[in-house]
Amino acid sequence: MTQHTRGFFANRDVFLGVVFALLAAVGFSAKAILVKLAYLDEVDAITLLAMRMVFSVPFFIGIAVWARYKHAEPLSRHDKLLVLGLGLIGYYLSSLLDFLGLQYISAGLERLILFLYPTMTVILSALLYKRAIGKKTLLAMALCYAGIALVFLHDVGMTQGGAVVLGASLVFASTLSYSIYLVGAGHAIKRIGAMRFTAYAMVVASVASLLQFFVMRPMSALDLPLRVYELSVAMAIFSTVLPVFLLSYAIHRIGSGSASLIGSVGPVSTIYMAYVILGENMSLLQI
Repeated sequence: MTQHTRGFFANRDVFLGVVFALLAAVGFSAKAILVKLAYLDEVDAITLLAMRMVFSVPFFIGIAVWARYKHAEPLSRHDKLLVLGLGLIGYYLSSLLDFLGLQYISAGLERLILFLYPTMTVILSALLYKRAIGKKTLLAMALCYAGIALVFLHDVGMTQGGAVVLGASLVFASTLSYSIYLVGAGHAIKRIGAMRFTAYAMVVASVASLLQFFVMRPMSALDLPLRVYELSVAMAIFSTVLPVFLLSYAIHRIGSGSASLIGSVGPVSTIYMAYVILGENMSLLQI
């Protein structure tokens, strides 16, 4: 293989990695828009979360079976407990709190709060592993929270303050639970493998969401307009399954650092889609 050919394939991999990372970010961002559209039909958060999971779990079961076949060695008891605990914290609890919060705040504010998870991960890692936080990192974190404060004050001014505070608190708790998952998942992923771990954790979260629905809601709660089912399927495929795969492929081609940086287009994407699709206000302060 010539140097020119190697350069072509290297550039092609970088290009595809960037495209996949962008598509993953937009897909994840679209979840808030789909949730807000579904709420127009009076569906509640518990029912909507269960519907999202029931349509996405077949894909993750398939991945789990494939991963189990590829990795013949079974999980240890410790790893099983880790998958169970992190699946409940990182995907089930985080998703539930996020869906609840979206009942009270704009899609744009929700996505901005969710993107505080890197700062929370840094803080949790510093507390757990006694790692010092550098001055540049502290400055960047202060800038992040100052930006969130500005957008939060904008939304409080646009709507009833109490509802925004409740919604923002729920989404902040969602972000915290996801950050706890990320801190705990690092070592587990090294042992179990990223795709295998994600698939198992998503299956755990799906089972928890469905059990919650059956305990707390009657089956008549599923008597919903076809539009809600269509939005749930779209949420499962385009904002859950595909972004997970696309992000994995992006990380494989350009690395997790570059993929994460490209993923920061998510809040901007959400604010723009919320403005175009939901008619949410886009102020100069937000920009």
